Amino acid sequence: MFAGIDEVDWASMEHAYGPADDVPGLLQGLASADPAERERALDGMYGAVHHQGDVYACTLACIPFLFELVADPGIQDRGSIVELLTSIGGIDLDEDDEEELDEEEIEGAANYAMAATAVTAGAGVFFELISDEDPGVRLAAPLALATLHGHPVRVLALLRERLPVEPDEEVRLALVEASGRVALRHRPLAGQAADWLSRLAAESYAPGLRLAALAQLARCAPEALPGDVVRVVAGLLRRLRATPAATADGEDGTNGADEADPVVVAGPGDDPGPTADAAEERGAPVTLVGQLRALSAAESAGRTAPWTADLLRTLHVGLDDRVADRTALLNDQLRSPDLQQRIDAVRMSAGLIRAWRGSYEELVRLVGEQLASPEPKLAEAASHVLEELFGLAAPAADALAARAAADPGAWVKEWASGPPGLGSAVKALARLGDARALPALAAALERPEVPHDVGFAIGYLGAAAAPLAGVLRRRLGEVALDEGAYDRANPLLCGLTALRAGEAAPQVLRVLRGAPEYRGEWLRTSALRALGSFGPAAHCAVPELRALIRRPGTAAATEAAQALWAVDGDAEAVLPVLIEGLRAEHAHERRSAVTALGGLGARAEAAAPRLRALLSHDELWLRVDAAIALWEVSGRAEESVPVMLAAWEKNRHVRVRVAECLARMGAAGAGSDAADVLRAELASVRRHNAMDGGYGSHDTYEDEKLLVLCRQALPGNTGKGPTT
Repeated sequence: MFAGIDEVDWASMEHAYGPADDVPGLLQGLASADPAERERALDGMYGAVHHQGDVYACTLACIPFLFELVADPGIQDRGSIVELLTSIGGIDLDEDDEEELDEEEIEGAANYAMAATAVTAGAGVFFELISDEDPGVRLAAPLALATLHGHPVRVLALLRERLPVEPDEEVRLALVEASGRVALRHRPLAGQAADWLSRLAAESYAPGLRLAALAQLARCAPEALPGDVVRVVAGLLRRLRATPAATADGEDGTNGADEADPVVVAGPGDDPGPTADAAEERGAPVTLVGQLRALSAAESAGRTAPWTADLLRTLHVGLDDRVADRTALLNDQLRSPDLQQRIDAVRMSAGLIRAWRGSYEELVRLVGEQLASPEPKLAEAASHVLEELFGLAAPAADALAARAAADPGAWVKEWASGPPGLGSAVKALARLGDARALPALAAALERPEVPHDVGFAIGYLGAAAAPLAGVLRRRLGEVALDEGAYDRANPLLCGLTALRAGEAAPQVLRVLRGAPEYRGEWLRTSALRALGSFGPAAHCAVPELRALIRRPGTAAATEAAQALWAVDGDAEAVLPVLIEGLRAEHAHERRSAVTALGGLGARAEAAAPRLRALLSHDELWLRVDAAIALWEVSGRAEESVPVMLAAWEKNRHVRVRVAECLARMGAAGAGSDAADVLRAELASVRRHNAMDGGYGSHDTYEDEKLLVLCRQALPGNTGKGPTT
C-alpha cells in the first residue's frame, strides 16, 4: 500500500497550516488499526489538507492514495474516506462563478477542476462499494456515485437495482437520496427519477421509505408531489411514532392508511431514554471530527427514527415557497406527542419564518406552547425562536410572560467570557413592547454588571419603560470613568436615549466630560446621542456642545453639532460644522454629517450642491444618504428617487432605509417608478434579506419593517402574503 508515496515532494507543497510534509503521516493514519489514530488523521485531512473545502496541490496528490484506501476491504472506516473523496471532487463551479473569480482565485478554481476530474476518473470503484460488507461504506457510496460518476443513467439504474436487496435501513434511504441528487445534476433524467420516486412514495412501502421518496420529489420534481402532501406526510409521521419497529425495509404488511393510529409514545416531558451505551464512560473527543460525531450521536439518542428530521428538512427545502403547506406541516409536527418531532419542528419553524413571508399566527402560538415543556432543550429552542420574531411573536406573548415569571433565574444569561446578556424569553417579551418584561429589566439594572443588551430592550418597550429612568440615571452616575467605562455606561446610555430621559442630562454630561482615552470616542458618541435625544431638556449641555463643534471635520464635532441642533436649534452654528463634515476622510463619518444635514431640513438648503455632488460617490450607502438628505433640504424628489431606486436593486440591505424615505414622500411624491418597486416588494413571498446558509438576528424584524413602510407609502395595498 501507498507505493510511490515517498516519491511525492510533499515538502514543496502547502496546506492550510503550512508545509504539507505531514500529509504522508495522515494518509498512513487513515489505515491505522487504532480508531483514535484514524480519527486524528481524518481530522487532519479536513482541518488542513481539505480545509473548509479548499483544494491544494497536496489535496490533489492525496487522491490516488485515498482511492487505494477505499478499495482495500481490510481498512476500517472506509465510509469516511469515501465521504472525503466525495467532498474533494464534488465542488461545482458554474459559468457565473467562473466569471466572478479574481486573479487570486484562479489557481484555486483550477485545483477544484483537477480534483473533480481526478475523482471522477476513479469513481468506478464506487459501483463495487455499493454492495460492500461494511454498512458505513454502503451508506457513503450512493451519494459518491450520484455526485461524481460520469454515467448517471448507469448510476440511477444501479440505485434502483440495489434498493430491494439492501438490508440496512439508513443505506436504503441513502439510495433514495442519491436518486434525487442524480435528478438535480442531470435534469434530463429528472422525469425518470421522479417516476421511480413516485412509486416508492406509494402506500405499499414502509413509512420511512415513503417519506424519503417524498422529500426527494420535493427537491427534484415538486410538481409530482401529491396534492395532499401535508396530509400524507402527517400520516407517515403518525405511523412512524405508532410503530417504532417499522423501518424502510420494503413492504411491512400495512395498507399505508393515514388515519391517526393508536400511539404509545413518550409524553411531552418524558425522558426519551438512554442509548444502549449511555452508561459507558468516555473521554471528551479531542478532534473536531470526534466532536461532530458525538453531537450527532447525542442528537440521535432516544429517537426511533433519527433520520426523520433530515428527511423533513429536505422536504421543506424542496417545498420552497409553498409557505402555506410548510406552515401546515409544522403545525402538525408541533402538535405531535413525540418530543423529538416537536424539537425538530421548532427549529424548522425558525428557518421558515426567517426566509419567507406568510401568516404565522397559529404556528407562533404553537411554538409558544412549547415554552411550558419541562424538557429544557425544547423550551429553550422555542424561546430562542421567539426572540428573533419581534412583533411576530405576539401570539406567544402570554406564554413568554408565563415563562419569564416562572423562572427569574433565567432573566439574565451569564457567559464564560464577555458581559452578561438578557435571557431569550425576557428579550422576546421586551421586543414585543410588553410591559410584563419590566420586572426582569428592573432586576437586571440592579446587578453589579448590567447586561449589555438591556438598553436595546428598553428601546423596544418605549414609554412603557419610563419607570426605569430613575435607576438608569442612578446607575450611570455610579459608573467609574476608567478603561471599563464604555462597557458599563453604554447600556445605560442606550436606555436613557430610548426614553428621552432629559432629567439624566447632568449624569450624561459627566460621562461626556470624563470619558477615558480607551474607547473614549465611542463613549462620547453614545453620550452625545443621549443628549440629542433629550432635546431642550439637555440645555445644561449647550456650552459643552458649543466647545466640541469648534473642531469641525471630526466625528465628535459632527455628533456634537447634531446634538446642539436638537437641544438648542441653532442652525447657524451647526451648519458650517456639518458641511465641513462632508469632507471627512471616512465614509461613515461623511454619512453622519449627511444625515445630520437632512435633519435640519430647509435650514440646510445651502448644502444642497454639496449633497448633490455625493450622488455619484463610489460608496452606495453614502449615495443613498445623500439622496435622502437632498430631498429633505430641497423638497425636490426628481434627483433623489432615481439614486435610491438604483441602490434598491443593487443592494437589498439598503431597502429599509430607502423605504423610510419613500414612505415620507408618499407614492405621489416619489413617482410611478417608486410605486412599481414598492408593489413588487409587497408581491414577493421571499423576505428581501433572506440568505442561503446564513442569517442575522434582526433579519425578520427588518423585513417586517420594510413591509410596513411599503404599505405606508402605498395606502390600501397589502401585497401578497401579509404577515402582521
